[in-house]
Amino acid sequence: MRILLVEDETELGDLLALGLRNESYAVDLARSYAAADLLLRTNHFDVACIDLGLPDGDGLDLLHRLGVDPELRCPTRSLVFTARDAVADRVAGLDAGADDYLVKPFDFAELTARLRALARRRDNHDSTLRVGDLTLDLAAHRAWRGDRELALTARELSLLRYFMYHAGEVLPTEQLLEHVWDAHADPFTTSVRVILCRLRRKLGDPQPIVTITGAGYRLAATT
Repeated sequence: MRILLVEDETELGDLLALGLRNESYAVDLARSYAAADLLLRTNHFDVACIDLGLPDGDGLDLLHRLGVDPELRCPTRSLVFTARDAVADRVAGLDAGADDYLVKPFDFAELTARLRALARRRDNHDSTLRVGDLTLDLAAHRAWRGDRELALTARELSLLRYFMYHAGEVLPTEQLLEHVWDAHADPFTTSVRVILCRLRRKLGDPQPIVTITGAGYRLAATT
């Protein structure tokens, strides 16, 4: 899952981005309205987490534009967090298009739980994904093939999660880059081919992820 994190507080933004990357999410951090606007023009995001109190604009305006501005690539879901805790402020955020609202200060565990809830709402999954003999616990960040637990890195886990969300679909390399990698990643050391090769090796035979020549990769809907 690729997340746009819009937070102008330097320390908080850095901590949230680091924590989310450690949870195997791909994160692009914008510290201003203008930076978020630029990222939304050029990238696809699964979730936008937007602080309403930005130094150069109002997060509510950005939320509203996501639904009406054709130049912005609207994320699948959006979550706002802010110190504005009045009922009227929450209503305004939800009416502007937010799917969820988190009041500062908040616990990081609550943020990750809400992100998992947004993913379930989008894809109609519970907290455990199952495809054939593959099982992925989204909350515990653990994966198994049959009874064998897989020792996956955060990036491998994120890639497997995306394949499982889209089991049976042919996924081009560009789509994997858009949703599993972020601008923070080094393309020379974390390329799709390298990480996919490692993931396939850990999954073992028979191989559930197959190459579709000239098109991309597919995780068999049943294995």
